[in-house]
Amino acid sequence: MRVLGVDPGLTRCGVGVVEGVAGRPLTMIGVGVVRTPADAELGQRLVAIEQGIEQWLDEHRPEFVAVERVFSQHNVRTVMGTAQASAVAMLCAARRGIPVALHTPSEVKAAVTGNGRADKAQIGAMVTRLLRLDAPPKPADAADALALAICHIWRAPAVNRLQQAQAAHRRAQLSTRKVTR
Repeated sequence: MRVLGVDPGLTRCGVGVVEGVAGRPLTMIGVGVVRTPADAELGQRLVAIEQGIEQWLDEHRPEFVAVERVFSQHNVRTVMGTAQASAVAMLCAARRGIPVALHTPSEVKAAVTGNGRADKAQIGAMVTRLLRLDAPPKPADAADALALAICHIWRAPAVNRLQQAQAAHRRAQLSTRKVTR
């Protein structure tokens, strides 16, 4: 499974591609940051993020895109920018028919470090260890993007089984309703 992780942000949008399956060693395929100037007009910044993500999709051909789920912060302006960058990443993937998964920061931290309240240094250290890198990816947005991809690879099998079970349950309920009518 090849996953593009996206840590959304207007100034720095972390991107990282990881390949592998749960229970086996993972491989980093690429890592980086799509940057936009803070003084640029919002529309231009979103276009730049779109172009950057499209380049990553073209170059790395992921099967899935994992995006950090936007969570409530005290600074509404920051949340809005993060949400807009997140939407651009989801749109780019959806346009190509690539499934998108959203993971909360605490899910990612717990999956990668075992602690849902881990700090940036702990995430960077575990990403470095899990991917057998010489040093933590810089800036932290890049390491966070890799952590998102790792989280998705590890969580996807369980999530897929759960979704399949829920779908089977819904089908069974529908067929029961048809029989009783």
